[in-house]
Order: sequence, then C-alpha cells, then structure tokens
Amino acid sequence: MWKYEKKLQYPVNIKNKNPKYAQIIISQYGGPDGELGASMRYLSQRYGQPFDEVKGILTDVGTEELAHLEMVSAMVHQLTRDLTPEEIVKSGFDKYFVDHTAGVYPQAAAGLPWRAEYIQSKGDVLADLHEDLAAEQKARVTYDNLIRLIDDPDILEPLKFLRQREITHYQRFGEAQQSMWNDNGGAADKTA
Repeated sequence: MWKYEKKLQYPVNIKNKNPKYAQIIISQYGGPDGELGASMRYLSQRYGQPFDEVKGILTDVGTEELAHLEMVSAMVHQLTRDLTPEEIVKSGFDKYFVDHTAGVYPQAAAGLPWRAEYIQSKGDVLADLHEDLAAEQKARVTYDNLIRLIDDPDILEPLKFLRQREITHYQRFGEAQQSMWNDNGGAADKTA
C-alpha cells in the first residue's frame, strides 16, 4: 500500500493556455517513449526478475513514472483548459478536440494512440535492463526536444525536472546491472 500525497512530485502551475504545446507534450503521456509506457514496462518486468534489488528498483521507478504521468497530464490539462472554439481551430487542436474534447488521452504528438507494443518485458534480467537503459535515454531525448521547442518558463521548469529524473533512472538501472553482474561473478543469470 502507498501513502499518496495529493500533490504533484514537482509543481505544475501554467498561467497561459497553449494547445500547440499541449499537442507535443502529450507524447510524454502516451507516446512511444512516454511515461505511460515506462510505468507499464517496469511494473511488468519486475515479476520476471530473479534479483530482489532489481525488483525493488523496477517497482520504485515504475511507480515514480506514474507520478510523472500525473505531471504530464496536469500540463496538458492546464494548457488546454477553457479553450474557445476559435482558439481550438486556430491552434490546430480541433482534430484532437473532436475525439477527446479537452480530456487527456494517451497518444503521441503525431496523433497515434498509445500501444502495448511500446513496452517490453522479456523476463531476462540483462535483456530487460538493457531495454530500460535505452528507454530512459529515449525519454530524455524526447524531453530535450520539448525543451528546445517551448519557451514558457512555467512549462520548461517541470520539463527540466522530468528530464533530470530520466537521467537518474538511467543511472539506477546501470547500477542495478553492474551490481547484479558483480554479485554473480559476471553471470547475468542465477543459474550460470
């Protein structure tokens, strides 16, 4: 059981609505390298791991990714709340609006809905940790791209926080991989 504080991991207080920014930030909600896929990947992988340390890291990072999903949702919501019909059409948000109004829906910036294929879970500790390291780098690059395209400090600060967490997750997975390797005499499998 978790203790849930009803506040975001990092505050999101966007003053100016901007549906164009919402349309690209949403990729970190339901895109191929977004937070939904990351949380599902790690929480699914933990069950196939033979090492308690790796299971713990996957659980910790997987649940933190859910907190990141919540932050991205808050950003998209704040950027699209109370839009007028004119703002919707002018910004190009109309295609999204027709299907989802201003609800937060898991999709990539290109409009493709979230897919289960975005997550990988092999049940092999080395394969999964390599996947996780790559996933964290892809998420970091996506945040880098968003930071390059956005100039609103109310949006940039939470994005920078999320980008830094991807770097931290990458380091944790790397440490887990190294520890697992060292603890098993260079063997990736308990049976080796």
